[in-house]
Amino acid sequence: MPGRRFFDTNVLVYAFAADDPRSARAEALIADGGVIGVQVLNEFTNVTRRKLRWDWEQIEASLAVIEELLGVARPLTTALHAQAVVLARDFKLSFYDSLIVAAAMDAGCEVLCSEDLEDGQKFGAVTVENPFRR
Repeated sequence: MPGRRFFDTNVLVYAFAADDPRSARAEALIADGGVIGVQVLNEFTNVTRRKLRWDWEQIEASLAVIEELLGVARPLTTALHAQAVVLARDFKLSFYDSLIVAAAMDAGCEVLCSEDLEDGQKFGAVTVENPFRR
């Protein structure tokens, strides 16, 4: 795999979504490996609980599968938080998006797979790639 990939929350949600046309692509990406951060897990838990109305058992089972496939999530630290504040300010990102960008940078990833950020945008050595664009 050329460069390490960091996955935004939407990739995980689509991988577990029923009847979503993006599911197969998301599953293939995750099967190839990559990196996630704790903020991605936080958002995944929130989306699956509030928007998809999953029960806690289903959420916990999905989180276990995610950890099995991608390993332990990168921690959210005060240094990462500080970097995210700067990214949010300088790039006009939402703070939660900047936490994900900061985690991808901290992990040494070259690609951030995200549908939410601008395809092709660069943050240092990290380039955003929308894996679902047509």
